[in-house]
Amino acid sequence: MSLFNIFNVSGSAMSAESVRLNTTSSNLANANSVSSSAEETYKARHPIFAAALQSASYQREDSVPVQVKGIVESQKPLNAEYNPDHPLANEEGFIYKSNVNVMEEMANMISASRSYQTNVQVADAGKQMLMQTLQMGK
Repeated sequence: MSLFNIFNVSGSAMSAESVRLNTTSSNLANANSVSSSAEETYKARHPIFAAALQSASYQREDSVPVQVKGIVESQKPLNAEYNPDHPLANEEGFIYKSNVNVMEEMANMISASRSYQTNVQVADAGKQMLMQTLQMGK
């Protein structure tokens, strides 16, 4: 792996963690949303990551960047609550609350933030190594 591939890998990982942070913040923003039907209620969303393996040859080793394959909705059941006085209650008196778990989302946010920070440090270390390599020629 060449020194320049470090920037491709850490850059793609930072981009993926940025998507993860945005998805988590969207989940937290909609954690207290309420609806009168299960179909209209906000469901937690999570990004799916994959390593993009490139074809390897004997002459060179390629980098393995991170890709966001998509964002999927959580399959956890929604929280149905009997509250006939609520303005959004259906004809049976139920309201549906989002399936977002605030504690899990906060842990996801901390993890994504730290992963992003780690990838920034990796890119910075790669830059420092590259600069030191260029200084060797002086």
